[in-house]
Amino acid sequence: MKHRRIGDTEVSAIGLGAMPMSIEGRPDEDRSVRTIHAALDAGVTLIDTADAYHLYAGEVGHNETLIARALAGYGGDSSGVLVATKGGHLRPGDGSWTIDGSPDHIKAACDASLKRLGVEAIGLYQHHRPDPKVPYAESIGAVRDLVDAGKVRLAGISNANPDQIREAREILGDRLVSVQNQYSPAFRSSEPELELCDELGLAFLPWSPLGGIAQAGELGNRFAPFAEVAAARGFSPQQVCLAWMLAKSPVVIPIPGSSRPETIRDSVAAVDLTLDAAELATLNQTA
Repeated sequence: MKHRRIGDTEVSAIGLGAMPMSIEGRPDEDRSVRTIHAALDAGVTLIDTADAYHLYAGEVGHNETLIARALAGYGGDSSGVLVATKGGHLRPGDGSWTIDGSPDHIKAACDASLKRLGVEAIGLYQHHRPDPKVPYAESIGAVRDLVDAGKVRLAGISNANPDQIREAREILGDRLVSVQNQYSPAFRSSEPELELCDELGLAFLPWSPLGGIAQAGELGNRFAPFAEVAAARGFSPQQVCLAWMLAKSPVVIPIPGSSRPETIRDSVAAVDLTLDAAELATLNQTA
């Protein structure tokens, strides 16, 4: 496994996005645990979750609880795993997503995440999504307070634009270490944020890097250049996609979602693929 950095912490160059294990279409718990263990066996040391990754109203934090259980039951050493969770998003249980960026909610959500994860301090805590009803500075100020209180070790933001990244940087200073935005061949509009993270030295964590749960398997069909490079190099289109992202900048750490051991193993193998300049130029032009 190759490694990159989030703040002062070294993590695997590819992480595990755990959301598919807890939302619509989720597998049984045994398969999810085997998926997490397969990721750990492959050298993954970054697992991304959120309190809003659940299906029913009465199971907030389902994904966090699942990860905590899988880590506790792992036969190897999981002490070096960075679990990144998020607060500020909610799922009422009817399939919708709502937002609460109020400081009171963020602080209460963090306390609940601490209990579910069974830790004294959350490794990386991220403000999940800006709330138009709450000034951004107030939401990020709550994250700063959590760091100051020792409940959060590293702070990040998600679904942020460049102005919000700069504002969070002003409030958190060097304690802001990451930005998690959607980015994939189908969703390229976060490139300004990626470039700003590269400039500021912030880790950029692309979510849904393969195009999302429903589209990941069709990546090669939707974007022919990725399939062509994959066929020529003996890799899958999904591996080519992740290698393309890794080549964008040393701050990029993709977090492909997975709910099967074989898919996370496939994703992790992308660290062994180095694309040449011509291949990257072709893939960069894909829209």
